Amino acid sequence: MAPAGAGTGALLFLVVVGASLASMVPYALGGARRDRDQQGKDAHLVGGWGDFVLHWFMWAISPLVRVSLRLGLTPDFYNYAGLALGLASGALIAVGELEWAGWAIVAGGVADILDGRIARLQGIASDYGDFIDSTFDRFVEAFIFVGFMVWLRATPYGALLAGGALAASFLVSYARARGEILGVNCSGGLMQRGERLLLTCLACFLDPWICARRGWPAGTVAEGALALLAATSLVTAIHRTVWIARRLRERAAAGPRVDSRPA
Repeated sequence: MAPAGAGTGALLFLVVVGASLASMVPYALGGARRDRDQQGKDAHLVGGWGDFVLHWFMWAISPLVRVSLRLGLTPDFYNYAGLALGLASGALIAVGELEWAGWAIVAGGVADILDGRIARLQGIASDYGDFIDSTFDRFVEAFIFVGFMVWLRATPYGALLAGGALAASFLVSYARARGEILGVNCSGGLMQRGERLLLTCLACFLDPWICARRGWPAGTVAEGALALLAATSLVTAIHRTVWIARRLRERAAAGPRVDSRPA
């Protein structure tokens, strides 16, 4: 894999980053309105700025929400669009088109947010929608990490790191899902889905640019990002497992509970 210089995708990324930073000024001056749907969903990867960035992003995409409502676009439209974009991002990564894969990940992430927002505004949020959304999210992550496994298959550890990132990410999601089934909610942790997508997206944009300028083999930055993602996702999965197990043990010690689930 020969390193490539920053192409149109990376330059466009820099332009969008600059425009995003500029748009934070009027948002902050306008009172930095907090998004009601995102209460309790603060980001962790960007430290103390996570809360500000999260609510700014929801403010920034609000015009897309209004346009979608006017056009009559449904939550399912965005669910399937997100799935298709996830498949496209994995395919682009597999053939080494990381910059455009990064944009596919960004677009898919926006679609993932829009489906839930539109469902709530239209008053049609349902268990069906939650199930489709969560399941498609796992498919998208699988597409992305399998794409990295294919692209990095010729490197000593690339495919292993991508596989480890995939496994650790699924453990994070499984711990939460299993806890919720048992009546214990635990959605916290350092490396949640939003942070995982952000890290993989940054790897896609930065790997060609940094590797070309440092003279490193293509994929070096991506491998570092995958190693970080795998390690922090594993820590998050362990944290959730321990936390949920503690709550279940405390509940068991407090006495029996009536199981309302059907036999």
